[in-house]
Amino acid sequence: MSTVVIVRKNNTACIAADSLTSFGDTKQAAEFVVNSDKIIQFNDFYMGIVGSAAHNLVLKSLFKNHADKIDFTDQLAIFNSLKQIHPILKEEYFLNSKEEDEDPYESSRVDSLLMTKKGIYGLYSLREVDEYTQFWAVGSGAEYALGAMFSVYDQLDSAEQIARTGVKAGAKFDNASDLPMTAFSIQLTN
Repeated sequence: MSTVVIVRKNNTACIAADSLTSFGDTKQAAEFVVNSDKIIQFNDFYMGIVGSAAHNLVLKSLFKNHADKIDFTDQLAIFNSLKQIHPILKEEYFLNSKEEDEDPYESSRVDSLLMTKKGIYGLYSLREVDEYTQFWAVGSGAEYALGAMFSVYDQLDSAEQIARTGVKAGAKFDNASDLPMTAFSIQLTN
């Protein structure tokens, strides 16, 4: 999978991700792929995606072809956008949403972190949207990243330094994450 992290501190936000793609036991390192970045930039937001490698191209295409349905200005707007794009994912991109019958809603099977000028968010497969006050991580390296970021959050002043610490921990201890990493930072508006 991946290690994708997001941090908010001192009126700055940073999103960072590792660069390894894996298919079962086969690892596809960044040095062999032209675009190993797991973070998409579109308009005024950045989105880091975990899960299927196909998600990246699907979402890039979706954002380009359906930009009018994307409003990531706040938690409710994000939720409504996810609700609007779900049928498009199914119809145009052949999303197989059959995950488990126990889920109360049909899954998008996409988990991601989102950074905008207004805040940092987690977007999850059942269209849950969480806004975070300090930091969060997703992917198979998330537990390592969360522990690392928790341990340095009060010691470091830079959102980017904290995010890089999280991705480094994920890459060090999770067998499905590896360096190099990419990181993007923005100034937050209140």
